[in-house]
Amino acid sequence: MPLNRYHLRTSIAVSDIREAVAFYEGKLGLQVLRSGPSATIADGSRVYGSGGGPALNVYQSATAGKTSATLATWYVDDIDQIVDELTSSGVEFTRYDQFEHDAKGITARAGGGRIAWFQDPDGNTFALEADV
Repeated sequence: MPLNRYHLRTSIAVSDIREAVAFYEGKLGLQVLRSGPSATIADGSRVYGSGGGPALNVYQSATAGKTSATLATWYVDDIDQIVDELTSSGVEFTRYDQFEHDAKGITARAGGGRIAWFQDPDGNTFALEADV
């Protein structure tokens, strides 16, 4: 059964749903589509919309922040503008020693384009990418 016919949603574990809500809604500006339970936590999850549909499931779990890998990437038209807006709302961009970053924390992407990384309060890593 091919999976390419079905919508895919990224799931992110967080240690404190209230703190996550402040970050995802307050700092990133994501719109909650619905909330619900997460295991035994009555109001422990949120589904956020992005790009016109449900895209990100955030749920409270003891497994929060267990990977340093990039978990999701937003593909944007104007990375400078988005980085500026997120920075002004309190998002801090991550700099990695092996890359040369500009003053905003943006670096060249392998194969062309540009990329910037940031983390949520649990250390879950996200990226913004642009082709120019």
